[in-house]
Amino acid sequence: MANRYLYLARHGAAIDEGELSETGCEQAELLGKRLAEHPITAVHHGPLPRAARTAEIVARHLPGAEVRTGDLYGDYIPAAPPRDELPPAHAAFLNGFTDAELTSGPPLAAAAIARHAGPADVETHELIVTHNFLVAWFVRHALGAPEARWMGLNQGNCALTVILYRPEVPPSLMFFNDMSHLPQDLRWTGFPPALRM
Repeated sequence: MANRYLYLARHGAAIDEGELSETGCEQAELLGKRLAEHPITAVHHGPLPRAARTAEIVARHLPGAEVRTGDLYGDYIPAAPPRDELPPAHAAFLNGFTDAELTSGPPLAAAAIARHAGPADVETHELIVTHNFLVAWFVRHALGAPEARWMGLNQGNCALTVILYRPEVPPSLMFFNDMSHLPQDLRWTGFPPALRM
């Protein structure tokens, strides 16, 4: 078994959760430049336009990386714990989703973890361009935190999270929500004002 370096990024800033904005395109370009020095061989992304366009821009800086799309990397609720086990704000958040939305995501999240969250046969460097919830789900899993803990782990647009999976040791969270490649005016997009630093 060998190390797996999993790079996770939320898509760039979007217009009404649709296409990337000019800011989102600039964020994606800067993320691509940052990742260009790493031996990434695959870029996985969700099917929504904001993730697909971000992946396309980033992949220009990763010659030879195969770009793949899939529902595993989409925008969904990864787990919906019983409301009585949650803080009121998190319970109220989940109440805004339909039963179908709450039940369709967990199998996808489990499949994403099974596919990417562990050592590899050979050293592997892969990027997933996805959405806030799935990045949080991978971080929660890496830390061995309860399922509900994905809520409240927020990512900025085109921020970088890196998890290292090694044989015979727990995962290492190397970066979380790192925005050092973005200038100050492009940081913290995707966050409500109260959570910006």
